[in-house]
Amino acid sequence: MIDLSLFSACHLWVIGDLMLDEYVWGEVERISPEAPVPVLAVGREEYTLGGAGNVAANLVALGARVTVAGVVGDDRHGILLRQRFQDLGIEAGAVVAEPGRPTTRKTRIVAGRQQVLRIDRESPRAVGPDTVAAILRDLEDGIKSAGAVLISDYGKGLLTPSLLAGIMAAARRHGKPVLVDPKGDDYRRYAGATLITPNRKEAAQAAGIAIGDAESLHRAAGILHEHSGVDRLVVTCGPEGMVLFEKGRMPREIRSEARQVFDVSGAGDTVIAVLGLALAAGADWLDAARLANAAAGIVVGKVGTATVSRKELALAVASAGTDRLDKLKDINELEALGAEIRRRGQRIVMTNGCFDFLHAGHLNLFSASRRLGDVLVVAIDDDDSVRAIKGPGRPVIGVRERVRTLCALDAVDYVVVFSGQDLETLIDCLRPDVLTKGGNYGLRDVVGRQRVEAHGGRVELIPITGGLSSRVVIENIRRAQEGDSV
Repeated sequence: MIDLSLFSACHLWVIGDLMLDEYVWGEVERISPEAPVPVLAVGREEYTLGGAGNVAANLVALGARVTVAGVVGDDRHGILLRQRFQDLGIEAGAVVAEPGRPTTRKTRIVAGRQQVLRIDRESPRAVGPDTVAAILRDLEDGIKSAGAVLISDYGKGLLTPSLLAGIMAAARRHGKPVLVDPKGDDYRRYAGATLITPNRKEAAQAAGIAIGDAESLHRAAGILHEHSGVDRLVVTCGPEGMVLFEKGRMPREIRSEARQVFDVSGAGDTVIAVLGLALAAGADWLDAARLANAAAGIVVGKVGTATVSRKELALAVASAGTDRLDKLKDINELEALGAEIRRRGQRIVMTNGCFDFLHAGHLNLFSASRRLGDVLVVAIDDDDSVRAIKGPGRPVIGVRERVRTLCALDAVDYVVVFSGQDLETLIDCLRPDVLTKGGNYGLRDVVGRQRVEAHGGRVELIPITGGLSSRVVIENIRRAQEGDSV
């Protein structure tokens, strides 16, 4: 697998339909007296990059240098979109402001956990010849340093036949690969591209056949090869992963790890971003597809158009098919993690302990804790803390192996390692709705209770079943060993 640190040396061009994704979050508590419609009490508003902008944001999050080209309106939202690029360090000199054209904006109204309305402001009319000429002029000047050109087609009027032909010609002159996230049912317009990345529904539409099994998927890929003249396809198949089709080779399936899915929007942006970046960094097509599949599995666990970090991707690749070490988080990641979970409208449950020598009592604690909310975070004492709490000879199992065991449990969503003095800092960052401990504690004895309650949370004590404890299990093992040695 490619060394992800090589991403920092890569430069990519992203050309496509730019959008501003606006989220309006709030709560509905009453019906309007003016009409039988809900009244949303707005809590916050958020703007993010959508469309080709999200492809660029994914690349930057992974450490690449990015130049983006597209069109915006000569309006305040076009200015805001450009500002987002500047904030992320994305080169946007090839973004053209076209007079009389609105900046594409999609406003999503979210009440609690539910999206109740989407408002689209856009114009699908083709861009003018001056816009095409300006983009091709900038591309010709900047493509020499690029490792790949990514085309993100959302059908909003930018990718005219003349612009596509100009992109393919420039890439061919300079020997640069072109990857396309397609739109519509005529892939002949992408002739000259190196690879196309439709999802299964898009592939079925473009091939003109229903896809219901592997055989029909392979037949559709053959039709798309023939019609488009493109030698490579990556067809994404949702939770089943993706399939890499190359002319003259057997199709290669890349299976996905089972993950909780919250939002599939933007997953295609992540796929083409990681495919192109991995290719620019020197990966072969199969390894690039595997990385893209792993990255897509991460972003569908986030809300809205999201990105994946290099660390998240490295952990996902390292844990694929073995441990789920992608569940492991640093304390400095908890504030952002907690904010992301609350943005989904979910409740956070946290429990903490040594968890040295995991037993059935612990499993009961985790499953009961998980039922009190939506996401369970298990905070585990590091080895020095366990030694200070339990005394010499502990822990019996080191922190690395304890983490691996906890990450393998379905009831556990995230794991964080901490030292005893950091517990309150951990709570302040995560702000759990519920902190759970075993029933052998009294409420006043629970360390961190006041911090949890200060953030509006509560402490729940989980009844202990069977009288099990790590100490008892370890003592039983020691007595058995002493008996064997007599």
